[in-house]
Amino acid sequence: MPDLLFTAFSNRSDAVVLADDVGRHLRASAISSELFLLDDATAPNVSADTLVVSLGGDGTFLKSARLAHELGARIMAVNLGRLGFLLNVPSAELIQDIKQALADPRVVERLALQITMPRPASAQFALNEVVVERAHAGHMVRVRSYVDDDEYLTYSADGVMVATPTGSTGYNFSAGGPVIDTTLAVMVLTPIAPHFTIDRSIVVAGDKVIRLTAVTKSAEVVADGRTIGSIEPGESVSVSRSANPVRVVETRRFELGFRLRESLREGHA
Repeated sequence: MPDLLFTAFSNRSDAVVLADDVGRHLRASAISSELFLLDDATAPNVSADTLVVSLGGDGTFLKSARLAHELGARIMAVNLGRLGFLLNVPSAELIQDIKQALADPRVVERLALQITMPRPASAQFALNEVVVERAHAGHMVRVRSYVDDDEYLTYSADGVMVATPTGSTGYNFSAGGPVIDTTLAVMVLTPIAPHFTIDRSIVVAGDKVIRLTAVTKSAEVVADGRTIGSIEPGESVSVSRSANPVRVVETRRFELGFRLRESLREGHA
């Protein structure tokens, strides 16, 4: 099995070329690699010892993180995207960073979500967020929230999301939610464009279970930007901390303040 699994989408020719070029250089150091295209429906034949190297933007990383989570493997995020808030490895320094990651990795654990769907009964994964949102444009959805069976607020809104600290700088941030340090084991409950109700987020301990129930209309359930199902009135989605975190290899400075300045373009300068 390969030491490295490069992951990319087939329409990213720059990523495919980079994987081939870096792979040839690494073979001289007896480091084997393969390229897995994320468009492929079949699973790659790799083990938990394989280092997954995501080549692309944040979307590539999120899909690659789901793959790494299933394998129990480590993942390194290479920035080929425009914003790349989740990514900390520049492509120009990829070879030396891979060698460092294999020789002396610094692995940080990122809280991930387990999403329990009612129909069919199944568990899904998200690294950034899960959203219960309106099924039809122009309509709001009414969602009742619970934390460990303690009823919280009922929202009439475009949707209600549960975000991780990693995802707090994504959709959660755009919806007015707080930025959360990724070292904190918490989840963030944030309404999206709520109507006549509280518009503030609620931060919940990571060992809690958040349940979101559709009240009057059906709702779509979206995890990390992909639709994973729907719920009918009276049905619920349960969201909890995954027993297994996403294991991210960091080879350089990646503190929250630095990421905010670099990726959110401090002062737009």
